[in-house]
Amino acid sequence: MNEVDFDAHLQQKKRDILDYHLQHNTFYKSLAKNSNIDDWNTIPVMTKRDLQQPLSERLSSGFTTSNVYVNKTSGSSGDPFVFAKDKFCHAMTWAIFKEWYGWHDIFNTKQARFYGIPFDKKNYRKERFKDWLSNRYRFNVFDLSEQALDTWIAKFSKTDFVFMTGYRSVIVAFAKHLLTKNIVLTDICPSLKACLPTSEMLSDDDKKLLEKVFNIPIINEYGSAEFGLIALEKNQQWILNNLNLYVEILDDKGRVLPHGQEGRIVITDLYNKAHPFIRYEIGDIGSINVIDKKTYVLKTLTGRKEDYVKLPSGKTAPGLSFYYVTKSVMSDDGAIQEIKVLQHTLHQFEIEYVAELELTEAQKKKIKAALETYLEPGVDVLFSKKTHLERTKRGKLKQFTSLLKP
Repeated sequence: MNEVDFDAHLQQKKRDILDYHLQHNTFYKSLAKNSNIDDWNTIPVMTKRDLQQPLSERLSSGFTTSNVYVNKTSGSSGDPFVFAKDKFCHAMTWAIFKEWYGWHDIFNTKQARFYGIPFDKKNYRKERFKDWLSNRYRFNVFDLSEQALDTWIAKFSKTDFVFMTGYRSVIVAFAKHLLTKNIVLTDICPSLKACLPTSEMLSDDDKKLLEKVFNIPIINEYGSAEFGLIALEKNQQWILNNLNLYVEILDDKGRVLPHGQEGRIVITDLYNKAHPFIRYEIGDIGSINVIDKKTYVLKTLTGRKEDYVKLPSGKTAPGLSFYYVTKSVMSDDGAIQEIKVLQHTLHQFEIEYVAELELTEAQKKKIKAALETYLEPGVDVLFSKKTHLERTKRGKLKQFTSLLKP
């Protein structure tokens, strides 16, 4: 399409998805009851808190949990919930990955994957099977000890990985370990072409470190569980995915900001008919520029930077470990609205949470068991029920904070 036709197409897709949910989704009709379909600025901004209710109550007519793709958010913002995509929308998400990863010639090539994994048998086996199908090897990011990182080096030396992707904090920890060993990664794994850190902000210093130690291009990626690929770096610019998403930048009062100004990132999924994501506030701060009516770029992104977890045994784990604790204990009924974890000592963690009811002893026991599974046995856990949790000046809820002295 030319620029004019593409812009008209985008405006029509926005109207189509809005009209669909106003007609076919009872939950969304109630949320957007004061909307004017002819005035996009009257459409309410959705937050994670709006979605913390049973999934079955949020699905459009004709969709059930058995005929949609169901997933959980990581809880990185402290507001975890379950969501769904219809199967065509889910296919569109992967079509974007296929096309855009193709820019760097890495789609469906051998992948070194630095993400967590559920430890319950069913979901663990499911993820491992998906890894096998997708030609990727998943490293255990819950253990960043020197011994564990040495096994990673050995794996790279005997595997023809083409690209690596995963949590920034984990990839940076691996790079620093390689630096202490005076190893350049492409010397032991010459097949490597690229590295795509994601989920957390990558600073300029981190990028320089990775380029030096890995000796491959470092490609910034911005994505989420809800939307898949939101932006990907190409020719030193973060290209925004405006093919199946519509991204806006709003101020604190919900007004659209001029291009280049930093504010709240709000995203509309143009294809998800099963579950509404219309003007959904993802929890990050950023700014966009428009090159032309077809090409949008992410100019800045203020994302989360997680602390590392230090444990009594000397083991180190990424703060993202707590995302998997959150996933393992939450249900889709929104009973636990917010979670925040504080580390007071090597042994002691405090879980602050917002919920209508006090956690039962059985729930607390389940959370403690999850902590021991993802971290190590012997940690002490305190539980504090709150009416609200402290946020940053930008309104973000950092899920894990270490209070240990450096």
